[in-house]
Amino acid sequence: MAEELVLETWDLQCEHNGREHRTAEMGCQQLVVRRGQPFTITLRFSGRAYEEGVDKLAFNVETGPCPVETSGTRSHFAVTDFPEESGWSAVVQQQDGDSLSVSLCSPPSARVGRYSLTLEMSTGYQGASCHIGDFVLLFNAWHPEDTVFLRDEDERCEYVLSQQGLIYQGTRDYITSTPWNFGQFEEDILSICLKLLDTNPKFLRDQDQDCSRRNDPVYIGRVVSAMVNCNDEDRGVLAGRWDDHYEDGMSPMSWIGSVDILKRWKKFGCQPVKYGQCWVFAAVACTVMRCLGVPSRVVTNYNSAHDTNGNLVIDRYLSELGVEDRRSRDMIWNFHCWVESWMARPDLADGYDGWQALDPTPQEKSEGVFCCGPAPVRAIREGDLQLKYDIPFVFAEVNADVVYWVVQRDGSQKKSIHSSVVGKNISTKSVGKDSREDITHTYKYPEGSEKEREVFAKAEHETRSLREEDEGLHLKIKLTEGANNGCDFDVLAVINNNADVERVCRLMLCARTAGYNGTVGPQCGMKDLLNVTLAPREDKCVPLRILYEKYRESLTQDNLIKVVALLTEYQTGDVIVAVRDVYIQNPEIKIRILGEPMQNRKLVAEISLVNPLTDPLSNGLFVVEGAGLTDGQQIKELEEPVEPQAEVKVRLDFVPHQAGLRKLMVDFESDKLTGVKGYRNVIIAPQPK
Repeated sequence: MAEELVLETWDLQCEHNGREHRTAEMGCQQLVVRRGQPFTITLRFSGRAYEEGVDKLAFNVETGPCPVETSGTRSHFAVTDFPEESGWSAVVQQQDGDSLSVSLCSPPSARVGRYSLTLEMSTGYQGASCHIGDFVLLFNAWHPEDTVFLRDEDERCEYVLSQQGLIYQGTRDYITSTPWNFGQFEEDILSICLKLLDTNPKFLRDQDQDCSRRNDPVYIGRVVSAMVNCNDEDRGVLAGRWDDHYEDGMSPMSWIGSVDILKRWKKFGCQPVKYGQCWVFAAVACTVMRCLGVPSRVVTNYNSAHDTNGNLVIDRYLSELGVEDRRSRDMIWNFHCWVESWMARPDLADGYDGWQALDPTPQEKSEGVFCCGPAPVRAIREGDLQLKYDIPFVFAEVNADVVYWVVQRDGSQKKSIHSSVVGKNISTKSVGKDSREDITHTYKYPEGSEKEREVFAKAEHETRSLREEDEGLHLKIKLTEGANNGCDFDVLAVINNNADVERVCRLMLCARTAGYNGTVGPQCGMKDLLNVTLAPREDKCVPLRILYEKYRESLTQDNLIKVVALLTEYQTGDVIVAVRDVYIQNPEIKIRILGEPMQNRKLVAEISLVNPLTDPLSNGLFVVEGAGLTDGQQIKELEEPVEPQAEVKVRLDFVPHQAGLRKLMVDFESDKLTGVKGYRNVIIAPQPK
């Protein structure tokens, strides 16, 4: 009888499998593979070689704390001649003396997560088993049968593999981009993402059921959307704050990446990290989803409605002086960011696969938890509000109507004719380049089109007629040139009288500092003209000068000034409202790279900025990071204040550890100027062999 087969050593071939599975950037310390795709391990026996027909080999894979076959969290499978289609399989690839190469493969519907791998060997009646290591299984956007399969290779590179990107902010009229270091392959991030899944309340309630549902990106997306915020006291990652008081944490404007946030969350025992706002919540969720293998991107919706009572109408109340009167919980945010993740929706009827909106910013509860989505973007466009999940809320964010009510002195309310427009310039970073892609058409049909009216009828919402009245008077607010921080600037009220009769009106112009979520601060500019006469067909421009000395103390870290114009026609009493958010531009950060960028060789960056303000900047510091470039964050504190109009220059050195196109991202903070961002693309040459 053949002697017992003895396993001497084994090799999980982390580096080779990492390259094949596009997970090499996660490092070669652990095996990370994608589901449905084979990976190779090598077994070396001592004493004698493996003999087919004499020796039997089988594997056990297990995930989660209570693995069972019926839940799909455990599988036992023998080494065979050909791969098994529906389950786990192991096939001998080649034999070389006492070394045996085996190809293992999971089904494309396997549960994602950390697995333990055990080898069982038997010869006749003798047997032994050996735990040969752990591996992590991810979703696979490259496998046609995976529910996250994405056909286009450039899109897979952008939405799964790219560790850096741009997030759009500012206003609808002045769109800005901020760089973001997603860093999903950086050291420790994968284990933190898996910890996030194991901290979620559904796992703590029923570990078996939770792990068994981890094959479904819809389920995972819902869990991630809930766990990125901490509003359910579920040990979530981020605490939100919108009031400009961030002294006991980090201002949301200061972050330039998800890595630091996720590492802080883990380091402090899963205590929420302070503080986030919508783009921070969305970016962290995007990191987690990309890390787990689900194609994801951050999108920005301008003039985003927060409709708390579900009537698809946002009522805003203004005094006769243009001051906002807070009677309604409904809000209009300058912009709002969420995540889209790409997945099939076998739980719905055909036609809803593809991009799904997921919103981790805590706004309204869904099934008792602060999370939102996944809502199929196609269902939002078609007005299919009854489908899962949370479609009415996202539909309102991009479609609600805004009605301004002017509250007269006697308390009566006058409905403004103008209805401002929600859901504009929905934006995301383009695939493979640093430009903006407008995806508004994926959320809504062109305004005024037949199709748009059909969708609204379906959504039982018939207030669109508001827009079609032409009262003959038109009012717009324009900006003369860029509004730079530290400078005075003009805004113009542009009035057109399109009628053949003279009109006599009162014009009120009021400017206030504002937050991006629609809240307003103190007044920083005002004009009240009691007698504006417009001849038939006449156009008039009325300027309002906004002085730096008036806005400098109350400008929030969002850098916004909200200008409201009220035009009241004396004869009819009609009131027209125009609103414009002016973005106050921060100075530019300049970045120069000195020397030839090469992998594993020191590189120097020279970073400079001019103080545009009339005050010196104290406690200044530059924060620099970039996946594959820097080892975590690098911080350079300034020893001296930066005098008004003076330039500050610093040099930082770092050693890029990965080749290819990378982004070096910089944030500047000080007492008077915060959240100033800049980035530079750097091509790192591979280390010569």
